[in-house]
Amino acid sequence: MGACFSTSRVNGSSSASTSTATTNAACSSTVTIQNNRNEPTKQISRRAAPVNKQEASHHNTRHHPKANEKQRISEQVKGKDKPESRRHGVVPFGKRTDFGYAKDFDQKYTIGKLLGHGQFGYTYVATDKSNGDRVAVKKIEKSKMILPIAVEDVKREVRILKALAGHENVVQFYNAFDDEDYVYIVMELCEGGELLDRILAKKDSRYSEKDAAIVVRQMLKVAAECHLHGFVHRDMKPENFLFKSTKEDSPLKATDFGLSDFIKPGKRFTDIVGSAYYVAPEVLKRRSGHESDVWSIGVITYILLCGRRPFWDRTENGIFKEVLRNKPDFRRKPWPSISNSAKEFVKKLLVKDPRARLTAAQALSHPWVREGGSASEIPLDISVLHNMRQFVKYSRMKQFALRALASALNEEELADLRDQFDAIDVDKSGTISLEEMRQALAKDLPWRLKDYRVVEIVQAIDSNTDGLVDFTEFVAAAIHVYQLEEHDNEKWRQVSQAAFDKFDVDKDGFITPEELKLHTGLKGSVEPLLEEADVDRDGKISLAEFRRLLRTASIGSKNLHGSSSQHGSHKS
Repeated sequence: MGACFSTSRVNGSSSASTSTATTNAACSSTVTIQNNRNEPTKQISRRAAPVNKQEASHHNTRHHPKANEKQRISEQVKGKDKPESRRHGVVPFGKRTDFGYAKDFDQKYTIGKLLGHGQFGYTYVATDKSNGDRVAVKKIEKSKMILPIAVEDVKREVRILKALAGHENVVQFYNAFDDEDYVYIVMELCEGGELLDRILAKKDSRYSEKDAAIVVRQMLKVAAECHLHGFVHRDMKPENFLFKSTKEDSPLKATDFGLSDFIKPGKRFTDIVGSAYYVAPEVLKRRSGHESDVWSIGVITYILLCGRRPFWDRTENGIFKEVLRNKPDFRRKPWPSISNSAKEFVKKLLVKDPRARLTAAQALSHPWVREGGSASEIPLDISVLHNMRQFVKYSRMKQFALRALASALNEEELADLRDQFDAIDVDKSGTISLEEMRQALAKDLPWRLKDYRVVEIVQAIDSNTDGLVDFTEFVAAAIHVYQLEEHDNEKWRQVSQAAFDKFDVDKDGFITPEELKLHTGLKGSVEPLLEEADVDRDGKISLAEFRRLLRTASIGSKNLHGSSSQHGSHKS
C-alpha cells in the first residue's frame, strides 16, 4: 500500500543514518539484490544507504551551514550531536509558524490506518468525507521542526508538489493543511508497491528490456519536468517510485520530493545529499546540478537490466570511491545478451562528466528508451533552451562556425534535436515562429526573459532573415558541441573537419580572410571575425583554431559552473 514512511539502513554500510521514503506497507522486511562484483549476495533493506539524510519524505536533514541538524556524512558515521529539541526553554520554530495552509483538515478527512512513520511524522490512509475517496496523508509534527530551515523544507516540498500537479508520473497533490500541532499533506494513495519490490519479484531480479524501457521513460519524464521548473530531485531511486495499482501496466509515480531543491540558473549545489548507491560523482565533489538526477536514473536502469548495482562496496566511503573512480561492468552476465542499444543508453547516462551526460530530455529521444513511445511525449530540453539563449551572445564568427558544423551532421545524429524542434514547432509548419519561440522559452521557468530578449534570440538564430527559424538554423543554435566531442571523438574530428572545409575552399588547411569573406558574404573587413579565432595571429585560421572556436561555443565551456545553489529565479 502506498505512501508510507520507514526508517532503516543498509546492512554492511558504514552509514548510521536513517532514511524515510514513501513506500508500501511492508516497511520492515528485507530484500536481496545481487552485487556487481564477485562478492556474496548481499541482504539489504528497501532503503539504499542514505547520504546525509535522516528522513527522505518530509523535513529532511541536509547539510546546512546555519543548522546543527544538518550533518555531514562523516558526522553520521561518527555519531550525531544531541538534537536541538533537547535544549530547554526553546519553542520549536514550527510551533511558532502559521504555514498559511487550510485549517479545516478534521472537517474534510477522517484519519484511518497508519501506514508508517519517520522521525518527524506519520503517514496514514485517510478518507475524504465528501466523496469517500481514500487518500494518503502525511502528518508532520510541528514540535519536531526546531529551526527555521525545517519549516522551509516542508514549505518547499509543498511548493514542488503543487508545481508538478497534473503530471502523470508524479503522485498527485490534493491539499495542505496545518493546525497548532501538525502540518497535513494530502496526496494520491498509491497501492501498487515500490518499484524496488517489482524488480526483486522478477526472475533474477531484473526486467526485460522492453519493460525496463517503459519504467525508465516514466522516470525521465519526471526528471525533465522537475528541471523545467527549476529544481533538482536529488534522490532518484527505486524506493521513491510507487505504482498506482497492482496492475502490470500501472503507471509509475514519483512520491518523494523531500530532498528536492530549487537551483538558480548557472549555480551549483555544494552540499552532499542523496542515497549512496545512486549519488552522482559531481555531488560528491560538491558541484552538482540537474545532471545528477540523470546519473541516478542511469544507476536504476543498470539495476533494472541486470539485477546488480553498478557501484558497490561494504562501506559508504567505499561506494563513493567506486562512483568516483570506476566504471560499471558490462562484461558479466547478463550484459552480453543485452542489446547494444541498451548498453549505449546506460553508458551515456553514467558518464562521470556531467557536461557530457545526456539530459533527461535527450535520453527520452534515445532509440532504446523511446521504443513504443512517441516524440510528442518528449518534453523540452533545458539545455537546448540554454544553448539558444547563449547563441545570441556569441560573436558572428562563432555563429558562422556553428552553422557550418550543423550542416555537417546527418539526421540520425540530430534525432534528439529534431524531437526538440518538433516540440517547439507547435503548428507543425516546419519553422519556429517568434510566438512559438516565446512559448518554448517561457517553459524554462527559472528564466524570465523579457520580450525584447526573445526577439533578439530569434533574430540571431534566423540567418536568412525571413523572421522564422528553420531546422538547420535551430540546430546551429541548439547543438551540444561538448557532448559531440566527448561521446565520439572520431566522429567529432570528422564533422569538425567537414565544417572547416566549408570555409577552406582551396583545401590548403587554413581559412584565409578571402575565404572567410566568400563564405559569409559579408562586405567590408572580416578582420574582427578572423581575430577571434586566429590565436597565433598569423592572419589565418587553422583547423585546430577552428575546433577551439567551436568548443568555446559549447554548453560545457561556461555558465554551468556556479559556486553554490540559491533559491529564486533569474531575470534577464
